[in-house]
Amino acid sequence: MPISALLARIRRLVPKSDDQHFEQIVRNFGVGTLRPPPTPMSDGELARAIAEFLRKQPSSESVATLGRRLDPSSRL
Repeated sequence: MPISALLARIRRLVPKSDDQHFEQIVRNFGVGTLRPPPTPMSDGELARAIAEFLRKQPSSESVATLGRRLDPSSRL
């Protein structure tokens, strides 16, 4: 799945009040810290990963947690 399509799905899951979380996600895809999942994620799986990310302040630790949820083989 192209990153743009994945970001569009994530944008629908992140409330406008949490824009700094979304900006952190976009930035980390841009620098290569986050990678798209190697296999498609269901809407439910993606929603759970994003909900977990939103519960914390955007940080390198929370990005790493999200990265492991998107790609379990990630070394983050």
